[in-house]
Amino acid sequence: MATALVASLLLSGGAGANLLLVAVPATLAGAFAARAAGRRLRPWTLVWAIGGAALLVVPVLSDAGWPTFLAVVTALGLTGYALHGGSGWPSMLFGPVGLFDSLGTGMAWTWRGMRRRANGSQGRWGPVVRTVLIALALLVVFGGLFAGADAAFADLLGALIPDISLDQAPWRFLCFVLGLFGAMAVARTAAAPLRWDRMSFSPGRARGRFEWALPLVVLNLLFAAFNAIQLTVLFGGYDKVLSETGLTYAEYARQGFWQLLMATLLTLVVIGLALRWAPRGTAGDIRLVRTVLGTLCVLTLVVVASALRRMDLYVDAYGLTRLRISVATMEIWLGVAILLIMASGIWGARLLPRALAASAAGFVLVFGLIQPDAVIAQQNVDRYERLGKIDVRYLSGLSADAVPALDRLPGALRDCALRDVAERLDEEGDESWYATSLSEAEARDILAKRPASGAGSCGRPTRDEEYDPDADPYDTYDPYDTYDPYAP
Repeated sequence: MATALVASLLLSGGAGANLLLVAVPATLAGAFAARAAGRRLRPWTLVWAIGGAALLVVPVLSDAGWPTFLAVVTALGLTGYALHGGSGWPSMLFGPVGLFDSLGTGMAWTWRGMRRRANGSQGRWGPVVRTVLIALALLVVFGGLFAGADAAFADLLGALIPDISLDQAPWRFLCFVLGLFGAMAVARTAAAPLRWDRMSFSPGRARGRFEWALPLVVLNLLFAAFNAIQLTVLFGGYDKVLSETGLTYAEYARQGFWQLLMATLLTLVVIGLALRWAPRGTAGDIRLVRTVLGTLCVLTLVVVASALRRMDLYVDAYGLTRLRISVATMEIWLGVAILLIMASGIWGARLLPRALAASAAGFVLVFGLIQPDAVIAQQNVDRYERLGKIDVRYLSGLSADAVPALDRLPGALRDCALRDVAERLDEEGDESWYATSLSEAEARDILAKRPASGAGSCGRPTRDEEYDPDADPYDTYDPYDTYDPYAP
């Protein structure tokens, strides 16, 4: 009931500290239920719980919706890990899904528990209800008197107490129901978790050494040949490559990143299938598997480095966007995943499922804490100061996280970049303290001191127009033109 009430009162408007405040009573419900069921607190349970709480700090700091969404979804996944326990692949794959299984059974489980508690305790309910009603009456009466006596206290009280109006009643009722059923599901799962690690999977049939190793050796040779060319290019062989291909420097960078990202993903699939059918009868088989797959992992790391280098060139030429920073972060995590796989080949794979899940959650947390919209704005402003090119139309669609960096732009460019953000903040009005991020508060302060002017045009030239920074200060670099910042 505490979770339901907090959810109905605080989950209105934007996202901020309200998500963390709703999670507190729900977490206590799960902790009390687990304790009553005789479950002990284990180190990994604490790791998942702290990680989930840390992820809910992201909406407190950031105004951008997409990192907040990733953080909240990941926090739900870590909640499933904390409630179910387990360490194997089934627990890591199905643990987050098991929490939703308790949404249906949690209601019946809670009702049965309430009926058992009520038997023989009817005499204790009266004093409890009377005490709560008396306390609420005192708060309302004296709070109203003090608010009428002092305007400053009235403002403070108004900021702390949620604004409850009839037009918000359906939304608050929905939040109440979601909070109630969510807390019951958490408690039900904590008391009787699904034991995913009891699921058994038969290992694949071991293949012969030649049958297993030959395709992987051929793949290693292909990776080695590709990486030899990449290393040549990475260490300064661009002139020859570009002269032979006819591509510009930026086009070469853009051309291969997505293919290299897909190659990295497919390599992880190949490694998983290879381990399933690997020969494992003798010590020589184990050495063969470690040698072949270890070589493939090392070569894949070079592919990861090449992909990241291409993305760096791509961003330097065309600017940073949400998609580019997202896939670059994913590529870095894939490199970390390959390192973890290599470590498991040396020290054992018992911790590999948990390590991969923890590393993914850690990347989502760091991704949210760095505020990617702020990083995008910072990089594009730095690029404008270096090259005189900027896409103000794209930057104007960023969240309030980008306001401090965009505030550095000169005059009309600043107004164009910040106008949409200022209008959106004006439309939303002043949110309650629990539904406002620190970035939004900082952006409002900046725009209050230096408002974004609504005068002037923020149009964008077509790609057929020739770029002339002196003629049009709002020009945005079109990736379809032939501009090459690295050309002699």
